[in-house]
Amino acid sequence: MEEAGARILLVDDETSIQTLLSYPLRKEGYEVVSAQDGREALDRFAESRFDLVVLDVMMPQIDGIEVCRRLRERSQVPIIMLTARADEVDKVLGLEIGADDYITKPFSVREFRSRVKATLRRTKMMGGSSAEEMIVNGELELDFARRSVKVRGEAVKLTYVEFEILAALARAPGRVFDRETLLERVWGDSAYRDPRTVDVHIRHLREKIEAESRQPEYLLTVRGAGYRFREEER
Repeated sequence: MEEAGARILLVDDETSIQTLLSYPLRKEGYEVVSAQDGREALDRFAESRFDLVVLDVMMPQIDGIEVCRRLRERSQVPIIMLTARADEVDKVLGLEIGADDYITKPFSVREFRSRVKATLRRTKMMGGSSAEEMIVNGELELDFARRSVKVRGEAVKLTYVEFEILAALARAPGRVFDRETLLERVWGDSAYRDPRTVDVHIRHLREKIEAESRQPEYLLTVRGAGYRFREEER
């Protein structure tokens, strides 16, 4: 997928927001398909292929959280959530059900464009080859060619962002990564982003790959510094 010419599904029930966001996207060369509510969004997604979904949380018919959940059941398409709520509830819920990023209203067009470009750029890079084909540490296996993970012989389904965070840590076992460094490794920069986003993804990763998420073996917290991946015992 080339970044220019990407197809974007823009889902928001406010016409003013649709107009505001569609213009800069089309100016960048993206094809934009609009949906006014959650039900229409699911219908549009079923009809065609999209490279990115921009999804408002508060919508009639079916809200954005439920739309995100249903999309994740069938696709790993990148999803950016838009939320108008000042608290953390929508952000955390969106990330835990598989959203790749979120933007809190009000936001600038510059920030919006930056997030969209970064997300599409990351997705394009998924097709690139990695120097290493596989990392095996204890009972955890990362296959970079297939972008797959197995734990204790069982396949584990990760979102794009979860895989990238795990890969960044696993490539450098023992090294401590602070939140800002992980944001830059995974999202390309740390601008406009809440460092606590990393904590949500780490918690979700632990629930998926650790035998006991509260006593992790692989994703270790270094208090006051960040996170590290365990060094393989020799």
